[in-house]
Amino acid sequence: MTIRRLWLAAALALAVPIALAQTAWPEKPIRIIVPLPPGGPSDIVLRGAAEKMQAVLKQPIIIDNKPGAAGNLGAAEAARAAADGYTWLWTTDTLLTVNPHVYPKLNFKPEDLQPVMRASAFSQTLVCNPTLGFRSVADLVKAAREKRLTYASGGAGSPGHLTTELFKTVTGIEMTHIPYKGPAPAMQDVIGGQVDCGFLAGPTVLPMVRAGKLVALAVSGAKRSLLLADVPTVAEAGYPGFDATFSLVLFAPRGIPRRVIDAMHAALTEALKQPGVAERLRQTDQEVIADSPEASAARLAADFRTWGSVARKIGLQLD
Repeated sequence: MTIRRLWLAAALALAVPIALAQTAWPEKPIRIIVPLPPGGPSDIVLRGAAEKMQAVLKQPIIIDNKPGAAGNLGAAEAARAAADGYTWLWTTDTLLTVNPHVYPKLNFKPEDLQPVMRASAFSQTLVCNPTLGFRSVADLVKAAREKRLTYASGGAGSPGHLTTELFKTVTGIEMTHIPYKGPAPAMQDVIGGQVDCGFLAGPTVLPMVRAGKLVALAVSGAKRSLLLADVPTVAEAGYPGFDATFSLVLFAPRGIPRRVIDAMHAALTEALKQPGVAERLRQTDQEVIADSPEASAARLAADFRTWGSVARKIGLQLD
């Protein structure tokens, strides 16, 4: 059975009543593993939400950063945890929609993690050096058909890398990939003119767009950015159906009872509604989604297919 089918089956199984022991939950602190370094947008958002969730659940929430191996180390720890509702995983969707395609030797089974909530959605912003004179996606595509342009990303397999490869496919152009160790150094070389363009994280590039040091041509998602409302989506710019949206997702070890899933989902939903948490999301260019487990599984399955196709096309394999 494919990962896609396993996710969907797990989501549907959650709807079936399960015989449960009559023990209360939660009865002790709850740990949420974040397989990324502290201080990033996903970590900042979760810490704000956790404060609100504690008031609902009446137990401390411990955020445990476990970075390494593109998130695979933290994911492995969560996948091996007991299905008792005291260990969860908070991460970007690419851990489960991209990594299984590009890492030949994962140290965990993706099917051992089940989606609980697709909490938020975010896009990449297509920016270029102003000296190129591009004012639209059409300008970029026209130039790329006349000469080979370069694009920067935050690294092989990053959202910006995959988004640009999908963009190349739908536009029929070629661009040379220049990978960096994160979106910030990638942005600096686009500003400096060493690289022409790049799909990069919105919060990273926004100050430079406002300062006129970068030109924003489009955003990758199905909706316009909350912070760049005058910048069209790629779909609006002439490529209908283009959607490279990414998400923050709460996962759980497979087998957690539905009532526990529902309680955790309700607590996170309530937290995401709070003005302070919603504003943190907005400032990191994210939109609150708060999908059900079933809807989350369906979206992840679709993205798993999309990025698998891109990874196979470019032959992407990482150690």
